[in-house]
Amino acid sequence: MTISSSLNAGVSGLSGNASRLSAISDNIANSSTYGYRRVETDFTALVMSSGSERAYTAGGTAIDNLRLIDEGGAIVSTSNATDLAVDGIGMLPVASQSQFEATDEPELLLTSTGSFRIDENGYLASENGYYLMGWPAALDGTIPPYPRDTINGLEPVKFSLSLTGDPTTAVEMALNLPATETQAGAAGDAEYLEIEYFDNVGISQSISITFTPTVPATGISNEWTMVMTDSAQAGAVIGDYTITFDTTTGAGGTIATVTEATGGAYNAATGLFTVNVAGGPIEFDIGAAGATGALSQLGDSFAPISISKDGSSVGNMVAVEVDENGYVSALYDSGQSQVLYQIPLVDLPNYNGMTAVDGSTFRPSPESGSFFLWDAGDGPTGSVKSYARQESATDIAQELTDMIRTQRAYSSNAKVIQTVDEMLQETTNMKR
Repeated sequence: MTISSSLNAGVSGLSGNASRLSAISDNIANSSTYGYRRVETDFTALVMSSGSERAYTAGGTAIDNLRLIDEGGAIVSTSNATDLAVDGIGMLPVASQSQFEATDEPELLLTSTGSFRIDENGYLASENGYYLMGWPAALDGTIPPYPRDTINGLEPVKFSLSLTGDPTTAVEMALNLPATETQAGAAGDAEYLEIEYFDNVGISQSISITFTPTVPATGISNEWTMVMTDSAQAGAVIGDYTITFDTTTGAGGTIATVTEATGGAYNAATGLFTVNVAGGPIEFDIGAAGATGALSQLGDSFAPISISKDGSSVGNMVAVEVDENGYVSALYDSGQSQVLYQIPLVDLPNYNGMTAVDGSTFRPSPESGSFFLWDAGDGPTGSVKSYARQESATDIAQELTDMIRTQRAYSSNAKVIQTVDEMLQETTNMKR
């Protein structure tokens, strides 16, 4: 009966507009919620077969609520270094704190922004109880290769809240020795250099290096004896090397040969040799044979050019930094910094296919497709912004306009039901 179908169409219109008003209400309520993705309600016409060409059967409408996860809000600045937002494509991997405590393999969740703080256990956690996930770095600060299509290797970002020390393991040395000191008749004065290093318990020690020229009876020897002693071993000799410098055209002043009496063998191709201090081995780089820019013998002056080394004294962590490529570094009051994690960005074929959970966080689903973990800035993904949050995607003006339209549509459908009711009343009265 067409009157009944009109009533059903009006009811479906009321139901659809009520659902749309719910979505608009949610959007407006979260207009100040960081990372919120708005919900959009689409209406679809239903066409019913009447069985007759002259009669029309109203089908009404059906609705589809879609959360537009792929449409983010603007990025705004904050004052916290671990307030993070994704600028471009991709999302940050997080895990629920409660799930992590219950299982070693928490469910992967995604968010586009978060205000992360170090909690009482050292984890970098958001105000909603989600841990930021990342790949842990090796001791030298590099990120080992991890699988990109699974969360294996990802773990919650955690910082040590205790004192830390970083022993010295490598020294790169560049200096010039005076060629005039290896000529016949020279005074043969030794040159002296002291290099600080940090042992395994963070104590400052030193390696003393004495360069003694070989003064020939005639001509020029271009030869020096380098003796290295360790303060942690009461001045014991840890390295004794005889260095001869080249005098040929184009290579004059560079290392020709290095012969060891004590200490590790010199590698002419890399310029490296190793000496053993009290706490273990330290690798020295004095330059490859024939190479410029490291140890040289030129002119008439002794000139230490640069000494660079790793390691640091014992220090407290004072700050955390996250760069645009997702590298998480800890800064210490000793002035040192160390890369501890890398935060990947997660990309999916269909962001809108994910399921929304609390805290502006989303769960991948079969409809969203298989995810892939990218280095921030690589592939299709954007960059990670620190000191930043992503605002809500809600446009208040648009939502209020939609609310007015929804209200009018709801009133119109109510009027349809009222009219059908009056028509049915008239039909009933005809029987009296």
